[in-house]
Amino acid sequence: MRVPVDWLGDYVTLPEGVTGEQIAADLVSVGLEEEGLHTSGVGGPLVVGRVLEMTPEEQKNGKTINWCQVDVGDANGSGEPQGIVCGAHNFGVGDLVAVILPGGSLPTPQGPLTISARKTYGHVSAGMICSVRELGIGEDHDGILVLPRLLPAEVVARLAPGDDLVGVLGLDRETVEVNVTPDRGYCFSIRGIAREYSHATGAAYTDPASLPVDRGEGEGYAVRLADETPLEGVPGCDRYLARVVRGIDLTRTTPEWMARRLTEAGMRPIGLAVDVTNYVMLALGQPLHAFDLATLTGPVVVRRARPGERLTTLDDVDRALDPEDLLITDGGERVLALAGVMGGEDGEVTPGVTTDVLIESAHFDARSVGRTSRRHRLSSEAAKRFERGVDPDVTAAAAQLAVDLLVEHGGGHADPAVTDVDERPERPVVDLDLTLASRYVGVNYALDRVREILRVIGCEVQGDAGNRVVAVRPPSWRPDLTDAPGLVEEVARIDGYDKIPSVVPRAVGGRGLTHGQRARRAVATALAGQGLQEVLTYPFVGTERFDELALDEGDPHRDAVRLANPLSDEAPLLRTALLQTLPEALRRNVSRGSRDVALFEIDSVTLPSGEMLAPVPGVGEQPDDEVLSQIRSAVPAQPWHVAVMAAGQADRSGWWGRGRPVDVVDVVGWAHAVADALGVEVRREQSERASFHPGRCVDLTLVDGTLVGWAGELHPTVVQRLGLPPRTSAAELDLDVLVAASDHRTQASPLSTHPLATSDVALEVPRGVRFSAVEESLQAGAGELLESLELFDVYAGDQVAQDRHSLAFRMHFRAPDRTLTTQEVNAARDAAVGRAAQDHGAVQR
Repeated sequence: MRVPVDWLGDYVTLPEGVTGEQIAADLVSVGLEEEGLHTSGVGGPLVVGRVLEMTPEEQKNGKTINWCQVDVGDANGSGEPQGIVCGAHNFGVGDLVAVILPGGSLPTPQGPLTISARKTYGHVSAGMICSVRELGIGEDHDGILVLPRLLPAEVVARLAPGDDLVGVLGLDRETVEVNVTPDRGYCFSIRGIAREYSHATGAAYTDPASLPVDRGEGEGYAVRLADETPLEGVPGCDRYLARVVRGIDLTRTTPEWMARRLTEAGMRPIGLAVDVTNYVMLALGQPLHAFDLATLTGPVVVRRARPGERLTTLDDVDRALDPEDLLITDGGERVLALAGVMGGEDGEVTPGVTTDVLIESAHFDARSVGRTSRRHRLSSEAAKRFERGVDPDVTAAAAQLAVDLLVEHGGGHADPAVTDVDERPERPVVDLDLTLASRYVGVNYALDRVREILRVIGCEVQGDAGNRVVAVRPPSWRPDLTDAPGLVEEVARIDGYDKIPSVVPRAVGGRGLTHGQRARRAVATALAGQGLQEVLTYPFVGTERFDELALDEGDPHRDAVRLANPLSDEAPLLRTALLQTLPEALRRNVSRGSRDVALFEIDSVTLPSGEMLAPVPGVGEQPDDEVLSQIRSAVPAQPWHVAVMAAGQADRSGWWGRGRPVDVVDVVGWAHAVADALGVEVRREQSERASFHPGRCVDLTLVDGTLVGWAGELHPTVVQRLGLPPRTSAAELDLDVLVAASDHRTQASPLSTHPLATSDVALEVPRGVRFSAVEESLQAGAGELLESLELFDVYAGDQVAQDRHSLAFRMHFRAPDRTLTTQEVNAARDAAVGRAAQDHGAVQR
């Protein structure tokens, strides 16, 4: 919102010599945001010049220019006439004109244009004789600005060549631009900004809406409000006022002062009727619309759109209307306008044709206007105000001001009859505990001070002086004040944000990262330490990804939550596993030239359970406990997972030797690194899973058998479908299961100071027996003296049967209280071998 300083001064008393910068600072103190300060853009010497000589010279291109000698007094430092080339012909010798001398600047859309002496048309032109448009005070560019035609005679009589024209033409005026937030719609007017300046400085404020309003005699133009399908029970229009002005000459020029104010406020003057309605809108915040009365054949009917209706708006766009659109119609049939947004071509006021106009001043529902504006992508100045809330009490005053300006500057007369269909509900009352301001803000506000501030902003406060709880009726221009906290915010704002102390909050002991947060950080650190790179992928997938991963039709991972409004129609589902989105990150890295890639991701997946739908409560009040419970129950489980995926070489080749490609062993090792970081023991069991190569996949479980995740090499078909390098391997673990297991650690055993005894054993077993199963049997048979066990060799060859292989284990024994004897170690080893023979038919070599 651009606020010309001199216009602001019409409604609030400004200190003498106040600058736009000072005004902006005062407005910021009451919560408005400064966007910038604007001036005319005219800089340097702009002076009065008297034309002494004017010699026409025809050029080779057929154009005639004037070589002028202009008296600029002593402004040029010599007192000699200034030679200037000018292409205009609407002035003559002896005229007083506006001259900008070298060194000055003029505003242009591309920025300031610096004037200099330059040779043109065979002469050195030292300056420029300016037009209205070049000075930025109007749109006329057909000729030079001749001062007696623009300025009053008494002002022209005081001018002499060389006098400064910047102040005389009002080019020294400033405009303050502020950003209006959605809850402060009343500040989309000079009236509202002036009120805020009064709150900030205590300056005397005069409400421009406090003007004599004709109540009317007899019946005015017929108006009917017929909104049969209001949005959320709120009528689209609750007040419609119509005034008729007849015999207007709309070809008359908009007065200079009005055009100047419109320009400074950021609006382009168009014509008298439009300029008057825009001026009133900027002054009071009430959008108006003018209809050509001669084109209306029936009463004005405000209703919702019907199926199939269309409207060509004033921007020449043919629009298909929606049943939620609120319309202004002629007799209920012909559509005239989108209510509160933009008028249509039918009923448009045309200068030279229109002589009688109907002025519409109405109050439209903010939600209805806002939805229509966004639906049609039509953001007008009227819609900006209506969707933020317009003061319904200013409707009659705005229409009266528009009528007065049209009659004064366009001639004609106003009909005595006034139509005012007023169906507004009574403004609500808010019960306020006056001590709430002190408790919420932390400043000790006296109760009388709270009452005073509420009355200053326009509230009606009902209650005796001794009452702590009062009834507050917010002003009509503040539809945002609907509850006690909103009123408290106004108290803090008007009293001064600078009075609120800055207190650093004290850290409460015993808080910090949760166990789950610490565990996830530990996992990320462990994987990064293994050389993997962390990534974050979007959690959205399409059904084709399930096919690419070769998931069976009944696979539970196909049961995914479908988004009602997905970012992409190609990915409408929420992933049920990280390995559904991680391949895309690996593929993209490889496609960009990274051959050896190892990635990991820690994030949540979405696992739906059942078909329960969450209820959608209204926004008018807080849902009860039962509804909240149903909403929580309908939210699907979202456990944390960690996934790794790698391709290329694990150990790179070089002068030191050949490298080694990534394989199952690496991803299984990384999975164990995750478990080790949390102090959780996991076991491996060979399994067959979709997406993985048969025989190259393992399940990872806790000691009690709880499934944690899986790791393996992706199936060649899956790798080909996903566009990944050959032998790509991956793993995924349920972090929530691991975190829960890590939260129940047993007490660590004390370290033994007694020596370690080692014994090796080689066992022949059938090739179908997993070495982890043999390992478990050895541990069970050896008993408590076995401290650790490791597989160090696997042999298959001529010395063993074709269907068998040899597994060599190194067994470490230690007792906590003594040094073990050879007999004790041998007995424990033999017991372990015996258990392996019993369980798997193992034969010691």
